[in-house]
Amino acid sequence: MAKSSSDKTQEDAKSEIAHLTKAVEGLTAALARANPAVKASDRPLPPVVAAAFVYDATTGDLRPIKQVSAPPLALLLGIDRAKDTLLENTVRFAAGHSANNALLWGARGMGKSTLVKSIHNHLTAESENPPALIEIHREDISSLPSLLHMVGDWDRPCILFCDDLSFNRPDQDFKALKSVLEGGLEGRPDNVIFYATSNRRHMLPRQMADQEGATGIHPNEAMDETIALSDRFGLWLGFHPCDQNEYLAIIEGYLKAFNLSPSEGWRAAALNWSITRGNRSGRTAWQFVQNLAGALGQKVRF
Repeated sequence: MAKSSSDKTQEDAKSEIAHLTKAVEGLTAALARANPAVKASDRPLPPVVAAAFVYDATTGDLRPIKQVSAPPLALLLGIDRAKDTLLENTVRFAAGHSANNALLWGARGMGKSTLVKSIHNHLTAESENPPALIEIHREDISSLPSLLHMVGDWDRPCILFCDDLSFNRPDQDFKALKSVLEGGLEGRPDNVIFYATSNRRHMLPRQMADQEGATGIHPNEAMDETIALSDRFGLWLGFHPCDQNEYLAIIEGYLKAFNLSPSEGWRAAALNWSITRGNRSGRTAWQFVQNLAGALGQKVRF
């Protein structure tokens, strides 16, 4: 039976509506990808039961982390002053008291980022209201205001953490970092603190940092505030290369923690390992222990 002209018109209309609906949905998704900062505030918050998150600036989402990999605080040797100071500061913050943003700077491989993660794990196990640890990548520093807006209403303290902080786009990044360090007109949310690590006490734009390493030029200590943002951190915690005794003590602590029983010549092997690596540090010690455990047919991890 042939369809009437009215039936055909209705089918054409339905088909056109379906096509338009699909097009609108596609456009909406494209706009969300193009402008995630606007959409981020409209999304439901992630479950705050997670211990830690990584912030995805592209989507404006927080990705929950099941377990933060870090050794117990007792195994972090050779950095006692920095460890005690940052732990006390973080305990105060978790308790709702005044605390400072912190810049952990200095020698490579001496546990700057590890200390932040170990303290977080310690408080997660010991505190009644442990802070969430939220990592933001240095490339995404310009999106800090959006992240602050997202977590500022949480009924939970939050440590925003950036490892190896430096700047690719100084104009945008400086302004965003000031929003978390100084707070602007609204002030920094009471439940937020910012911890960062850097190999340099003064966080230079990456282009200038590369120039410094290549030419040996050291910027003046009284540099402009757009370069010396480190002045805006309440805590400066320096990390310095460990000596031979500290290096061996770090390794011995790991051996005991994992019940590893190497031959008596492990100390000489450890010193030779540090020579081939060109430095003595906590990272070098851990790499030696991993190699040693493998040679013993065992696997070690935190």
